[in-house]
Amino acid sequence: MTSIGSDDRGWLRTVSAESGRDTLLSRAGQRIQTNRRLSDLVQGRPPGVTGSQWSSASRASFDFVVCSADTGRAVVAVEIGPVAAAGSAEQRVERLKDAVSEAAGLPVLRIGSPTLTATEHGRRLVEYVIDARAYAAGSAALATSDDEPVPTGFRDILGRLPDGRTGAVNDLGALTRAAVVEAYVAGRVADPIVRGLHVRWADGPAQGWSWVQVRPDACLVERVSVIEHRFSCGIDPARLAEDLATVAVGERLRDDAVAELVPRAELTAQIVALSRRRDELVGGFAFDHLCAD
Repeated sequence: MTSIGSDDRGWLRTVSAESGRDTLLSRAGQRIQTNRRLSDLVQGRPPGVTGSQWSSASRASFDFVVCSADTGRAVVAVEIGPVAAAGSAEQRVERLKDAVSEAAGLPVLRIGSPTLTATEHGRRLVEYVIDARAYAAGSAALATSDDEPVPTGFRDILGRLPDGRTGAVNDLGALTRAAVVEAYVAGRVADPIVRGLHVRWADGPAQGWSWVQVRPDACLVERVSVIEHRFSCGIDPARLAEDLATVAVGERLRDDAVAELVPRAELTAQIVALSRRRDELVGGFAFDHLCAD
């Protein structure tokens, strides 16, 4: 069973696993646990949260919670799945969970995707984020020395890929890129290149797009959003979103789920529309070369 005791630092509980049944795995001094209710993580109703909000939100759960193995303190709660529709009951619950988590100081990472799921992709994603954060922490320590060169970012480390080529070994979309080449050789897609873009909204999530041209006039398109509340993934969340969108493209290709294709002209129009909102994006829009069909 899992024992829970109050954390004397704020409103977060200390979550300790007394048996391996409650822990998916341990990695880099942290435990990954699954399906935790908000009430398992927060000690009572935090200030600023109404009784009604607490009653509704406390029963809701997160797909994963990463805890420090030493202290039992939650490092981040993670959700993966479709983005809740505007005005839906799911969106109201999500907002309540965000309000309680913010009041309690609970970090949250939310991955929005119609294709990626906690069951199929959650463990790999959480492991990746743990590794990226550990690497970023080590790089930050090295960067304090003037004698040391700026470390390569986690996402840009080069090594041997599964297909034998040299490339970014921490590119989550590498397997998809190789699969698309194979699909092109087999005549299943019209182009061997996976294309994409990523942006970060000034008042919203990071977002990644990825697509492959299945027919000369139609593309398989995936979009993923990444929201960090009181948390950093250890890499640029927009690049992570694009890589995850590429993973989702690979899932669709693997399942041969290519019925809902987007006309190439329509995709180009959507990219042009996004480019016109560059003033709403952190760092503007760096993908004007994709605006020409």
